[in-house]
Amino acid sequence: MDETAKIRTAVVGAGKMGAIHAKVYSQLPDSELVGVVDTNPERAKQLAEKYGCAAYADCADILDNVDAVTIATPTVTHLQLAKVFLRHRIPVLIEKPLAASAREGRKIVSMARRFDTVVAVGHSERCNPVVQAMKRLNIEPKFIEAQRVSPYPFRSTDIGVVLDIMIHDIDIILSLAASKIRRVDAVGVGVIEGAEDICNARIAFDNGCIANITASRLALKTERRVRVFSRQAYLSVDYLKKSGIVIKTAPNTNVVEWIKQQREKGDFDWTSVNWPDLLHIEQLQIDDKEPVRLQQEAFLRAVKDRSFTPEVSAEEGLAALRCAQKILDAVKRHKWD
Repeated sequence: MDETAKIRTAVVGAGKMGAIHAKVYSQLPDSELVGVVDTNPERAKQLAEKYGCAAYADCADILDNVDAVTIATPTVTHLQLAKVFLRHRIPVLIEKPLAASAREGRKIVSMARRFDTVVAVGHSERCNPVVQAMKRLNIEPKFIEAQRVSPYPFRSTDIGVVLDIMIHDIDIILSLAASKIRRVDAVGVGVIEGAEDICNARIAFDNGCIANITASRLALKTERRVRVFSRQAYLSVDYLKKSGIVIKTAPNTNVVEWIKQQREKGDFDWTSVNWPDLLHIEQLQIDDKEPVRLQQEAFLRAVKDRSFTPEVSAEEGLAALRCAQKILDAVKRHKWD
């Protein structure tokens, strides 16, 4: 592909996520948004008019006019739509999760390899500036605790909370742990739709790392937090507030030595000590960048130059899906009585 030419992009799905992708594509210098596809013609028309492109009701109508496509439709349609584009060697960015099951996800990965075509997965939380800042620390986690809860979203009702929102933290945890999964235990319950609305999972990795994840779409408020324990540092971050603290081991060795000295004295008044005042605490250095924009920039860079890879590849998306399937299987196995 000509390095100077703009990439002709399109979005399939004119819902909330489709609208976000269309907006970003319309703003990127490397992108020329040429179309929006939706089975609801009026919805496609409204979004297309907003960003100055054409509206379509059928993916077949854009195959000769696009270089890259985002699929932002219900999860159960991902495999079917991916087939349409991959058979024509058109790169796709598929909103998370990659597919409705690990079996369908494997088919997409297989097609990406067969047709030698870029497939990215829209795990936009991986592009959250907080996660990017965590990655730059290059630590080796020993324990990860993630909590992602929110009020009922009235969307993605075709899937449960594991594939809807826990999948974000699954993907991040797999990238941080960088090890094979040894064991998964989980419990979940469905309250509203039948599929699980609340779930807690515990994942043990071969390298000894343990992850504990909680996801709920029945909470009264939205929280997205993660804590990471490692030998190098302790991290506590808030995805929503885009903030976090880091307590590194090396700068605090003098604190440990001071505590030992006071213990040896034997008569020190510990009630007078304010623990946070003793510690060397750093604020996580976080960039203020839009996750979907970073995600699409990486996707388009990989489309132009195959030496680059998307932020989350099809293989990584499949790994997250396989882990999610293990969690769902564990939920089914769990005996309440």
